[in-house]
Amino acid sequence: MTIKAYITKLIPPILLKIYHYKMALLSAILFWFPSKDLIVIGVTGTSGKSTTVDFITKILEESGQKVASVSSIRFKIGENEWKNELKMTMPGCFKLQKFLKQAKKSQCKYVVLEVTSQGIAQHRHKFINFKTAVFTNLTPEHIEAHGGFENYRTAKLKLFKAVKNTHIINLDDLNSDYFLNIIAKEKWGYGFKGFDLRLPDSNFKTIFADNILELDNGLKFSINGAEFNLNILGRFNVYNALAAVCVGLSEGVSLDICKRALEQVKGIAGRMEVVVKKPFTIIVDYAHTPEQLESVYKSLRAKPLICVLGSCGGGRDKWKRPVLGKIAKDYCREVIITNEDPYEEDPMKIIEDVAEGANGKAQKVLDRREAIKRALKLASPYDTVIITGKGSEPWMCIENNQKIPWDDCQVAREELVKIEK
Repeated sequence: MTIKAYITKLIPPILLKIYHYKMALLSAILFWFPSKDLIVIGVTGTSGKSTTVDFITKILEESGQKVASVSSIRFKIGENEWKNELKMTMPGCFKLQKFLKQAKKSQCKYVVLEVTSQGIAQHRHKFINFKTAVFTNLTPEHIEAHGGFENYRTAKLKLFKAVKNTHIINLDDLNSDYFLNIIAKEKWGYGFKGFDLRLPDSNFKTIFADNILELDNGLKFSINGAEFNLNILGRFNVYNALAAVCVGLSEGVSLDICKRALEQVKGIAGRMEVVVKKPFTIIVDYAHTPEQLESVYKSLRAKPLICVLGSCGGGRDKWKRPVLGKIAKDYCREVIITNEDPYEEDPMKIIEDVAEGANGKAQKVLDRREAIKRALKLASPYDTVIITGKGSEPWMCIENNQKIPWDDCQVAREELVKIEK
């Protein structure tokens, strides 16, 4: 356990809450409450937040607006963008308020923020003047940190309770009713046609996707008769596109502009990212929860899968480790379990926990580079090698707060070149 974690554990929770609240207030005062002059859109949920933030940004930019955004992938202010190397999806309150100040100074009209449950629990969303809250979906994650799924859901709901103007909600999610019951001036819902809908009133605005097709190079679907052709894989990304379109429509952007913007997206870093297509396909994705992993595998099951996966350490959601292993066993021809972000835990123990669910089918390889190399050597034409867990993250986090530079895409390319020589 790190010194910081040890000290945090000793402090009573109520004092920690007071501390985080005061830091949020102080940071807002220090930067003169910059969000009051911006239109801020917050995106929360378990999966799809970063992609949805990117989609919303593209739509607003295509409509002619200057936009800033923050996600687990990157920071962006207008044309300037840089990697998020914090290993932290939602920055601390001082960094966040400073970013908002920079966005205001750069004359941005909109800011799109990825909002996490842990960020909400630490009041990082406080003193930010959100106009719109977007809910993508909710599945078990950070359960140990929050003390149960209900607490995790409650943290997400706090963002919606703080936002009084516009709420945008995934109607197909089992938890949607909790978000629908929160009062807002304007509500939008989205989903797939054919699902059971529970609409609260006739003024509730909705959009639905139908005629959904998963193609080798992307997605095709229709919204209100308009056909969308996305250059991104994964049926689940239709939901992310729908959420972004709702934001666009709520801000007066036409469906045609939304379509044009989304069709220009060539991919999202570390999210179903196609690294190479020949001699076989290599894909890197951030999937690190059971639901995410299964959705990724389902989207790729047309081809035999060789998968490389692991699970995060630091005591994070230990329950999911054997579940991840079982899902990999069920969907993949070859399973290689490896190191991910062990933090202070024994990385081999984490690997063993994941392998338990694979029921003897998996290879256990401690070195992540070696695991990727082995997967590539096992692949034949028409196979897909899918590397999950880290996505576009630039670090591997190990004991004593050390960060080792890492890039799944780069390592895969380097090892493929060695094999082809």
